[in-house]
Amino acid sequence: MPPRLSRSELTRFLKFSVVGTFGAVVDFGTFNVLHGSLSWPAVPASVCSFLAAVTSNFIWNRYWTYPDSRTKSVRRQAGQFALVSVVGLAIRTPLFALLIGPGTSLASFLLQTRLGSITNVTAAALGSNLALAAAVIVVLFWNFLANRLWTYADIDRQRSRPAARSADTPPV
Repeated sequence: MPPRLSRSELTRFLKFSVVGTFGAVVDFGTFNVLHGSLSWPAVPASVCSFLAAVTSNFIWNRYWTYPDSRTKSVRRQAGQFALVSVVGLAIRTPLFALLIGPGTSLASFLLQTRLGSITNVTAAALGSNLALAAAVIVVLFWNFLANRLWTYADIDRQRSRPAARSADTPPV
C-alpha cells in the first residue's frame, strides 16, 4: 500500500529532496572531476559519480530522513537500498549514453542555441551535464518510490502498531 500523504510523510519527502539535492551535488561534482578534469570517458565517470552519490544518500536517508526506520538492520537496509540503486543505475546508464551519443537532438539543440558560448562552458560539457541531469531526474522517481515502499516500508508497520499498554491498563 502506498504511503499516506500526511504531515510526517511530507516532511520525509522534503528531507528526501534535500538529501537528493546534496546527492546531485556529489554526483555532478564527482562526474565533472572525473570526466572534465581527469578526462575519464563519460559513461564510466557517470557510473562512479552515481555510486558516490548513492553512498552519501543512503547514509543521510538512514539517519536523517528515516530515523524511525530501524526495525531492519543497517546491513539489510543497505542491501535493499543498493539493489534499488543498481536498478536505478541500469535505467540511468543507457539513458545517459543515449543522450550524450553523437547526433542526438540534445547535442544539436546545444550547438544551435550556443548555450555553451553564453555560459563560457563548452557545448560538450554542457551537453554531458544536461544529459546527466535528465537521467538523474528519471531515476529520482524510481529511487524515491522503490525505497519508500520497500527499503523504508517498516515505518508504515511501526505507525500501524498499537501503542503498548501499561500494566495498569486493562485489556479491552
